[in-house]
Amino acid sequence: MTIRHYPFIFLLFLLSLPLFSQAQQTEAGKITSKLNQQQNTFTFSTGKANVMLEFCTADMIRVRTTWNGEFENEESYMLTGTNWGPVKVDVKKKSKYFELSTDKLLVRLNKAPYAIEIFNKQGDLLSSEVVAEAGGGAYTEGKVVGTRKKLMPDEHFFGFGERMDFTDQLGKEVNLNVGRGTKRPHIIGAYNIMEANYAPVPFFMSTRGYGIFLHNPYATRWDMGNSRSDSYAFEAANGELDYYFIYGPDFPAILNHYTNLTGKAPLLPRFAHGLHVGTYSGGTWGHTEHSSTDYVVELARKYRALGIPIDILHLDSTWRMFGKSGGNGATSYEWRETMKNPKGMFDQLYAMNLNMVGLHIRSRFDNGTELNLLDQAREQGIVYPDENKPGEFVNFFDEKAIDWWWENAVMRIASIGAKFVKTDEGSAFGRVPNDDVKVGPVGERAQRLHNIFPLVYAKAPYERFSKHNNMRGMNHTREGYAGIQRYPFIWAGDWPSEWQYFGPVIKAGINMGLSGVSYWTHNMGGFEHKADPELYIRWVQFGMFSPVAHVFGMDHPGYKEPWNYGDEALANFTKYDKLRYRLIPYIYSSAFKTYQTGVPMMRALVMEHQQDVNTYAVEDQYMFGDNMLICPVTTKEAKTRVVYLPEGEWVEYWTGNRFSGKKHYNIVTPLDQLPIFVKAGSIIPMQEEVQFDDRNPWGDITLDIYPGAAASFDLFEDDGLSEAYKQGNYSITTVSASTSGNSTAIKVGAATGNYQVPTRSYMLKIHQDKAPANLQAGSKKLATTTAAQFAEAGAEGWYYDQEAKLLWVKSKKAANEELAVTFSH
Repeated sequence: MTIRHYPFIFLLFLLSLPLFSQAQQTEAGKITSKLNQQQNTFTFSTGKANVMLEFCTADMIRVRTTWNGEFENEESYMLTGTNWGPVKVDVKKKSKYFELSTDKLLVRLNKAPYAIEIFNKQGDLLSSEVVAEAGGGAYTEGKVVGTRKKLMPDEHFFGFGERMDFTDQLGKEVNLNVGRGTKRPHIIGAYNIMEANYAPVPFFMSTRGYGIFLHNPYATRWDMGNSRSDSYAFEAANGELDYYFIYGPDFPAILNHYTNLTGKAPLLPRFAHGLHVGTYSGGTWGHTEHSSTDYVVELARKYRALGIPIDILHLDSTWRMFGKSGGNGATSYEWRETMKNPKGMFDQLYAMNLNMVGLHIRSRFDNGTELNLLDQAREQGIVYPDENKPGEFVNFFDEKAIDWWWENAVMRIASIGAKFVKTDEGSAFGRVPNDDVKVGPVGERAQRLHNIFPLVYAKAPYERFSKHNNMRGMNHTREGYAGIQRYPFIWAGDWPSEWQYFGPVIKAGINMGLSGVSYWTHNMGGFEHKADPELYIRWVQFGMFSPVAHVFGMDHPGYKEPWNYGDEALANFTKYDKLRYRLIPYIYSSAFKTYQTGVPMMRALVMEHQQDVNTYAVEDQYMFGDNMLICPVTTKEAKTRVVYLPEGEWVEYWTGNRFSGKKHYNIVTPLDQLPIFVKAGSIIPMQEEVQFDDRNPWGDITLDIYPGAAASFDLFEDDGLSEAYKQGNYSITTVSASTSGNSTAIKVGAATGNYQVPTRSYMLKIHQDKAPANLQAGSKKLATTTAAQFAEAGAEGWYYDQEAKLLWVKSKKAANEELAVTFSH
């Protein structure tokens, strides 16, 4: 280790010290001034600190505390806006406290000692800084700022970003700072799920019905009842104590407010909901002599020849020359000498109907053998300034630096066919990267920007490629912080192909959803090491039911390509990939709902069942959209697994067996079956089988209907490419189904909206035990038919499959028409 690493190691030492000690803390004191009001904002002094309360909405409050007399006025990269409309706030002055109330909340400011208590309008205490022992409320200790709040007996906590350790963080201590473990060997360092922190989010939701977002970019620590059973605390290593209190009371409402603050996830291009494949071009690190453009072309050709649907491909790090300064940890933007004719490669890939091909990059410039971008960038002054040596990082905080990076580096690949980049190692800014000894800037300013760097690193290519491609942006990134959902998508990092990491990766996805991030993925089958074929099969099943489906591996020569793990693995991959593509109307409509509401596609059971304590510990099941419950098998050679079904009635996807909810079941788990349950009262739209997204409107649609008392689904359709949906250029076709007594009514409504939906056939696939006594479409009777006749193009009619217990109905409908089907049992 050289002298230049010592400041960083000292920083790590400081951050490893216990921050929650009560010694030498300065608390806020007592309110010593009047309450000053400017519209929605109230300020006052406690003698030791200045406090600002801003009522952003009737159910969201921003609380800021500073001990140096000044509130920060620095751009926030986490927030999308801080301008709020007028909020009616009633003020009452009492001898011992002030009361500020909206039509949703009542905030009590106790004067001596100063402490905040927050109630809902029904008078239920949601949050209090009045703790049994002294020490509640806001405090500072050196540069550390924090607050301690009362822990309610029935309170549990969810969120905190891409955690791989737990979902319910009650009783835990959580440290948030972008990166992962750096100890050696990797099994206790880089592969330590307890220290995994690729995408921390300083936000949680409480089952009491509120959330807290700590708006502070520094490293944070959260004691969620670990050191004391009567309270919890959160603090930042520096900066201002600045947090938002968000009232729900349900989790979806809290997430909606939180993503109003930090940004809703925009839609990816429709084709990005298909399969993404990564490749080392035939030669990973240590085998780079095998890399070639021919390998990449043949890889895509094999997917097509085997009939495995694919839309997106990216070339990982070995496409480029590893440079003279940063090695594989920096980007030279110079093609490796083995990668012949890259433009011809791009042309051949697009000729095979791939929709996007991209390249892996890292955030530091480097000099190659012929191209000296690092030298040029330093001469131009567009690298981030380093304390004790010339800088190397692209200064993504500076628009002029981004312009230079785009024109002189990225356009070298974009101009010949690259349509996106994979932005790797965003955590390297301000700390030691996991696979290198090089350290970037580590001063106080870099510490403040360390967690923010992944946001600006993802934002720049997301926006620039969107403009260059003349379509929606897409960025593939590993690290993130609050707001990363604005530049989708994020992947879970490079976890080895071992069973012990499979379950934690599922937890990571569930926790990301609980933290406002929906477009999330992982490396199917794991990344490093050769995968056990059974693990590969089970991981692929999970991967195809993840928000983004992505397969990529570093193991040479397997590379997680499905044909390299046996015939059974190949058949499994093909089966679930084809199923995913058929489900894209469901997935895409779910993504639009996320854009509207912030509720993620992959969601914890607690999201919609926060009063059901049975859901708190469920870490390996999740809802996929509104209707499908996914239960991956994470144990080798498992013949069964236990599932928990929340309240309601549930149908096993593969068998049609019905189960009552709020119970645990032990179910059989054949290797080729991912356990899936569908809520009774669900409608799942599916398209015809395709090999790629052809960017045209969907053809015939199958509506997979699981009758219940009532069911409804809004099928979202737009051009799939532009951002016109943000201005309302889309259409919604509402499908509803209801059963009353012996009668069932299904209605496919007229498409509403500005996007033109084509005339198409709708096939109703209705799960029921008996053939109907009679069936009508509108006022006319539909004719019965056979399965063979039903499959013919343009056919209309119905038939009942007695063995599968399925009623099939088909009828054509123009966009402005309504299709109503009724039948009795």
